[in-house]
Amino acid sequence: ISFVFTIPFVVFTELSTLSKTWDEGAAVYGGTEIAKNIIVSGLFFYFYNETAFAFTSHVGAVTSSVLNTAKRVIIIVVSAIVFQEAMERNTVIGSAIAIGGTFAYSLTSSPAKPTPPKAKAA
Repeated sequence: ISFVFTIPFVVFTELSTLSKTWDEGAAVYGGTEIAKNIIVSGLFFYFYNETAFAFTSHVGAVTSSVLNTAKRVIIIVVSAIVFQEAMERNTVIGSAIAIGGTFAYSLTSSPAKPTPPKAKAA
């Protein structure tokens, strides 16, 4: 449904350059390959959204949002390590804040341990 509602915006904003851009891409990769990648990308994004909604319904919106933030930070840090990219100071500070916030949330949202009942005095 969202695809259908997006079409008018794409036509309005991208129509003037769409033909030229498509021809340039098709010359390099082939039109069929581009169309296949667009369809596969759309399907994966759809399944990702379905999974995210199912996950959110089980854990709650706040937990899902916090974990999504943690996921993004982890992706940034792991990518920097794998691709041996130096992280700028602001990136390190932001990642540390996000990781610390996720840790603090996990500590505060964990269920309280029940206290054992006190023995009655005789």
